[in-house]
Amino acid sequence: MTLSLFGTAALCRGLEEQTRSVVRLKTVDTEVSNAEADFTIVRTSDDLKRAIQNDHKSIFAIDDGTGRFLSLEDLQRRTIAVPAQFSYLDAGDVIGIHTQSGKFRTLYRHNSRHNSFLVTERCNNYCLMCSQPPKDIDDRWILNEIRQSLPLLDKHTRTLTFTGGEPLSDWADFISILADCRDQLPKTAVQVLTNGRAFAKSEIVDAWRKVNHPSVIAAIPVYAAVDYVHDYVVQAKGAFDETILGILKLKDRGQRVEVRVVLHAQTARIISDTCRWLARNLPFVDHVALMGLENTGFAIANDAQLWIDPIDYQTDLAEAVDLLVAANVNVSVYNLQRCVLAPSVWPHAVQSISDWKNAFVAECEPCTEKTRCAGFFSSGRPRRSKAISPIL
Repeated sequence: MTLSLFGTAALCRGLEEQTRSVVRLKTVDTEVSNAEADFTIVRTSDDLKRAIQNDHKSIFAIDDGTGRFLSLEDLQRRTIAVPAQFSYLDAGDVIGIHTQSGKFRTLYRHNSRHNSFLVTERCNNYCLMCSQPPKDIDDRWILNEIRQSLPLLDKHTRTLTFTGGEPLSDWADFISILADCRDQLPKTAVQVLTNGRAFAKSEIVDAWRKVNHPSVIAAIPVYAAVDYVHDYVVQAKGAFDETILGILKLKDRGQRVEVRVVLHAQTARIISDTCRWLARNLPFVDHVALMGLENTGFAIANDAQLWIDPIDYQTDLAEAVDLLVAANVNVSVYNLQRCVLAPSVWPHAVQSISDWKNAFVAECEPCTEKTRCAGFFSSGRPRRSKAISPIL
């Protein structure tokens, strides 16, 4: 099952002065703090009673599954009440809520290794397999929501990802957020999923460098060794040249870069050629990620052009990994099950699928490699290889 990250609150009271609010959750047993952003989780009538007795001023009620919320109508406190499918929410989690409509989304989960912020839905690429199809809308309010969220996150958060759309659509505002991460989350490694085209402009890459974040990396897709294939996949003429120039400018300024290749019918058959070109021309990048396809968003609409069984490119992928390893390029394989990978690739295969949309099928139960396997996406319209079988 895919974890619900979006919903509508059954009740949102006491926040009417703001159009949008960012809320951090705490338990009823936590030391009383009536900070503006802190809301106390109550799941039972006993929780509610103790919260009132301990003078917790803001209540976050989670339905117990009966469909009947606690006695909240006469509660003279700021109150948010959400459905039972959000029972996973816990202390330290952060949500953003539109106070008038009650629509909210989970922004950060304290106990997750896969926290990411959507920066914008706008993008100057239109990728065939985009999992977050771009929209031409004014969504700059999201940047303000992120700014409000950062001070609420656990200072020991290990990793944080920014994604889109294209996060550098409003590049000056976004780069200022990277500076906030540097100052407020100094121990957190930050990854930015960007198409890299903005870095072709020296003004932007210089501003990125001046942030001087100790552990930020730009994750940039390069889908082929020739321009017309890459440009076709991203549906933007000239994108390949801008992307490669952006990578070169970042590395010239000492910045960290990851190259990403999503594997589908347009890219998987030539993956060994692509990686041979990367090894010869961009051996100085910090990491290369070869990624199985998530069958959601545009990938569903373009299924006929994109779907290829991973077992059918198993040999090509193994050769691609060998080429990068031989060139001393750090390489990982994401989103693919171990049973469709050549054993030589296993040391590079990563459990990469975000926990809120990660799943396994019945065949996986007896598999001795399950605890080391990436598993499957449960989002979208999952596709699976004909070669899926337990490794015994």
